[in-house]
Amino acid sequence: MSEIKKVLSIAGSDSGGGAGIQADLKTFAALGVHGMTAITAITAQNTMGVRSIQGVNPSVIGDQIDAVIQDFGVDSVKIGMLHNTEVILIVSEKLRKYNLRPVLDPVMVSASGSELLKPEAKDALIEELLPPSRVLTPNRYEGEILSGIKIGTVDEAIEAAKIIAKMGPDAVLIKGGHLKTGGKALDVLFYEGEFTVLEGKYHEKGFTHGTGCCLSSAIAANLAKGYDVKGAVRLAKEFVNKAIKHGLDIGEGIGPVNPMSILYDEAEKAPVLDNVRNAISIVESEPRLRELIAECQMNIGMALKNANSNMDVAAVDGRLTRHMDGVRAMGCPRFGASRHIANTILAVKEHDPSKRAGLNLKYSDETIKACENLGLTVSFYDRREEPEDIKNIEGMTTVWGTKEAVKRASKIPDVIYHLGDWGKEPMIVLVGKSAVEVACWAVDIVKELDKK
Repeated sequence: MSEIKKVLSIAGSDSGGGAGIQADLKTFAALGVHGMTAITAITAQNTMGVRSIQGVNPSVIGDQIDAVIQDFGVDSVKIGMLHNTEVILIVSEKLRKYNLRPVLDPVMVSASGSELLKPEAKDALIEELLPPSRVLTPNRYEGEILSGIKIGTVDEAIEAAKIIAKMGPDAVLIKGGHLKTGGKALDVLFYEGEFTVLEGKYHEKGFTHGTGCCLSSAIAANLAKGYDVKGAVRLAKEFVNKAIKHGLDIGEGIGPVNPMSILYDEAEKAPVLDNVRNAISIVESEPRLRELIAECQMNIGMALKNANSNMDVAAVDGRLTRHMDGVRAMGCPRFGASRHIANTILAVKEHDPSKRAGLNLKYSDETIKACENLGLTVSFYDRREEPEDIKNIEGMTTVWGTKEAVKRASKIPDVIYHLGDWGKEPMIVLVGKSAVEVACWAVDIVKELDKK
């Protein structure tokens, strides 16, 4: 068995658990590395801001670093809040002693505007810690302090990164959470003389407390696992993007990111697959459902709670098809097996997170009437009304159509249908809380049709 990688975080403690050491340890655990800590300061803070800070004695900080490295060793280091010059100097001394090249998050000012690095410590940070750093991760405002120029655009972020890179770090990543362009958060990475602009979705919800800590610790974890700088940064950005999307709505201020969300997904995969398997058994047990299979066949799927893409939706590989004596699955359920049913599920889930499953049926007026008789909420969209700019983007029809169906119903429907378009088959999709639920609805629809 290969030994687990070990990553040390030298940073402050967040009493609210959303940033600092607490966020770092969650990130390390989520990415499968062993986290170690050297706490530099204790903060009294919550989602509203920082109330007070008590620095840890520099000699104790040094002892913490010595204690973990001398016993466990270390594969990567992340540095966060250092607070004052004395702390910076002791950390610099230990970096030289153990020949360490850290990921440095130059924590100067919190998102709420609280001062986290004393002004007189700025020069010490630049002189002592920037030169040995492997990756430096300033946000826009910290980038302005370090470079001395205003950052409001990507071009200005590039210019600032050039200036900061001359201070010694191998790579500079100007974090773009504050550079909102076209609905995207843009980060600028300068490494080995080249610039890379990394795009990520800008999340309006704003669960961003701890984002910088999460990002820098994810980079450190990825470096420990053997990724190069560009790979480590790219994977860390994807990780943080998901942590923000599934952030925690707690507190009265800016809620924290949720770095553990990827572990929740992994734990949920087996139950979701079981649910889809059970749904397949229900569908296959009702032979009359073969009459409701569309020309494009049938599929049934269920999404993870924190699903982002079709790779987070389990569906039948090869779909369900007509068989002599009913319906048969052509393959086993797996994640990423369907794009069409997954797109529909994900689109509905944006409006109602509890709606995580879907099953498609052949369209008929009789089937729609049966759905209504069963008390299911039915709505539709007209593909002929779809704007051309949306029609030309792969996968956007379902997103647009779902919004239209929700508007028509004034609530989240259980059944969404459309009458097709040129080269597009009319379709009914049942959308529910689980694959088993929509499978049972399909069986109930058959029984309702039989009453006629």
